[in-house]
Amino acid sequence: MLSALEIFTTVVVGVMVGVEFSVAFFVNPILDGLPDDSALRGRSHGARLLGAVMPVWYITSLVLVAVWAVAGWHHHGAGLVVTAAALLILSVIMSILLLVPINNRGRTWTADNRPADWKQQMNRWDRLHYVRVAVIIAAFALLATALT
Repeated sequence: MLSALEIFTTVVVGVMVGVEFSVAFFVNPILDGLPDDSALRGRSHGARLLGAVMPVWYITSLVLVAVWAVAGWHHHGAGLVVTAAALLILSVIMSILLLVPINNRGRTWTADNRPADWKQQMNRWDRLHYVRVAVIIAAFALLATALT
């Protein structure tokens, strides 16, 4: 049963990492290259869509890793799993304190109501998101290592 939990958890976290990596390095740069207000519209829509899904995904990932850490406490790799859980906690804290406030503003922006500094706010979100992606990649790598 523990093996199934380990594999399922690693897949859930890995897919989350893939989505966040894709947003950081592909989706947002593509949107930013579009003409006129297309970037604003795309980012606003993405903020609404992913803003609804990702909190559930982050918390589910954290809960699964915590269950793995408890269930596998006396097994090989437990320290790696606990460290991965700590990194996921860090990513949730970063999200709540730094990224979600920007996201919540951005999801309501249109060409008519956007602030003058909307691009600077999106650039700040991008920089913070790069750090968060690095943190969750590290967590995923620890989980993958714990499997071996």
